[in-house]
Amino acid sequence: MTVYFDSAATTKPSKAVIEKVTQVLTESWGNPSSLHKIGMTAEGEIKKTAETLARALNARPEEFIFTSGGTESNNLTILGAAECYNRRGMDLVTTKIEHPSVTEAFLQLQKRGFNVTFLDVDAKGHIYLEQLKDAVTEHTILVSIMAVNNEIGTVQNIEKAGEVIKSRNPEALFHVDGVQSFGKEKLSLAKGRVDLLSFSGHKIHGIKGGGGLYIRKGVRLQPMLYGGEQQNKIRTGTENVPAIAAMGTAAEEAFLKLEANHAKVGKLRHAMLSICDELEGVRINGDAESGSPYILNLSFDGVRGEVLLHTLEGHGIYVSTGSACSKGAKSHSVIRRLDVPEDRVGSAVRFSFSPDNTESEVEYCIEILKKNIPVLRKYR
Repeated sequence: MTVYFDSAATTKPSKAVIEKVTQVLTESWGNPSSLHKIGMTAEGEIKKTAETLARALNARPEEFIFTSGGTESNNLTILGAAECYNRRGMDLVTTKIEHPSVTEAFLQLQKRGFNVTFLDVDAKGHIYLEQLKDAVTEHTILVSIMAVNNEIGTVQNIEKAGEVIKSRNPEALFHVDGVQSFGKEKLSLAKGRVDLLSFSGHKIHGIKGGGGLYIRKGVRLQPMLYGGEQQNKIRTGTENVPAIAAMGTAAEEAFLKLEANHAKVGKLRHAMLSICDELEGVRINGDAESGSPYILNLSFDGVRGEVLLHTLEGHGIYVSTGSACSKGAKSHSVIRRLDVPEDRVGSAVRFSFSPDNTESEVEYCIEILKKNIPVLRKYR
């Protein structure tokens, strides 16, 4: 039996996505910048995806550009906004539990002389709105807060955060890393006062290599790439049409079934949480009550996370010990920021679900955990 509980890392492309990619590769394979019919057919696929995203997020098609994924979208936003608006000020704000593609971009800006405030979080991973209020000043040019944490699944209140930011400084840009929330959680760009939103196709059953960025009309970004006219020069280079079209198809499916998927995955997460009652020494990292149903992070006392990962793998169950982008890292930075005992950091395992998963898979996983955790604890 194969059980894939690592969907926060990537998801299996849906049947409709595979069919779309095949169709694009065989029928719409031209360069979208070419002026002839074959090129215009490829360009049409890009426009279709932009229109799909615009309908889903209540935005304009021209407010979307396409990138290689969430990391590029985050870097382009943070570095591009800082370069464009540094005459207004040099203050930046983010949190201590962001994805590495956000944190590292801010650390680079810090080296260049920008002042970066890293917001604390509470024991469940939520930011303190009062601290956010104090951090935003008249010199703040950008605030970046992720909607759903990729390691522990904590959902931030984006609407309240946006309200605080704009009340303190209406000109400060608000960027949301929406990679783990896109197509999974409801988000109103207008109510959240969101200026920039990053997202990625392969987290919602698209394919890797296709990401995007919502840029509110009027917001400027300094490009990171030069040499072409594509996408208003913000992101030059020949577009990855198959990946973009795949993301459009995946987004259409995800947003159409958003509520139904949310409810289904919520039942799976709730079922998995029963392990806390059936085994002693199981700790929840994050928000058990209102966290994303797609992500559940648990620590198992007396068991190393990597040891448990490979034990589960031996039984056909695939999980992770944290962000896929942190492979090889010696610590779980997000869990450590929650101010929990050090032993919980090294014993953490992330279970991340998709609508493809079933209750029988959860039951099987719980059975394997109950059999193996007591054994592993004997050899700690």
